[in-house]
Amino acid sequence: MIRQAADRFRAAGIDDARQNAMMLMLHAFGDTRAALMAAGASPVPKLIEDVFRAAVERRLLREPLQHILGTTHFYGLEFRSDPRALIPRMDSEVVAETALSLIPKDHMVVVADLGTGTGCLLGAILWNRPLAVGTGVEADPGAAALAHENFDILGLSGRAHVFGGTWDQWTGWETAGLIVSNPPYIASAEIESLAPEVRDHDPRLALDGGSDGLAAYRDLISTGAAKMASGAALVLEIGHDQRAAVLDLMARAGFNELGHRLDLGGNDRCVWGFAPGPAR
Repeated sequence: MIRQAADRFRAAGIDDARQNAMMLMLHAFGDTRAALMAAGASPVPKLIEDVFRAAVERRLLREPLQHILGTTHFYGLEFRSDPRALIPRMDSEVVAETALSLIPKDHMVVVADLGTGTGCLLGAILWNRPLAVGTGVEADPGAAALAHENFDILGLSGRAHVFGGTWDQWTGWETAGLIVSNPPYIASAEIESLAPEVRDHDPRLALDGGSDGLAAYRDLISTGAAKMASGAALVLEIGHDQRAAVLDLMARAGFNELGHRLDLGGNDRCVWGFAPGPAR
């Protein structure tokens, strides 16, 4: 059944066809990969077959694997994932890694994640910095509720809070020692060319960065320069071709000690800087 599903996925142009088929069978089987391998020669129980075949049909319609499974892994943690928010991507892990490099383990720090979505960035940061507290800022009520759920599942609800509103409405800029964000950065005209899993299933507001993909960065950076505490860090995810443009916006706004980092695929994915003011 796994082999047949993988063949159908390949014919439909779905990447990682075998892995997709295996993950869907594990989902239907409800046990470990080792247990599945041990049962591999046995007849498939009817209930498992029905669940698996239904999941395969959903995937053939290009519904994201993460939505079918209901969860996705990010930075070693499992997050609930559904159409309410952007699916966490492995590429974004470099943003969490960069943020963690700027926070000493033995310091209490206030962290904010602007446009938190599933809460994956803030959740990963707080999980690895037990003295930190943070707020996920999220304007979409559905995504805000999803972030709440994920913080509860991770046992972070005592340290992670959700502000339901835009980052312009949020009043915590001055108190945050570190602000991270994965803002919408796809140029409006490019959205229709995205893979169906992204174009048709991720929230458009989490994708659309305006005519040049930089609208959210202009707002974030100008507001941060005006409101962030001197020396506080701003860490931003970027598109693969946006490093120079976003660093230029940060430099013009007065951010200093600017840096950038590549993702595991070798693409520019993250930039950072420190809010204007005296040297750190």
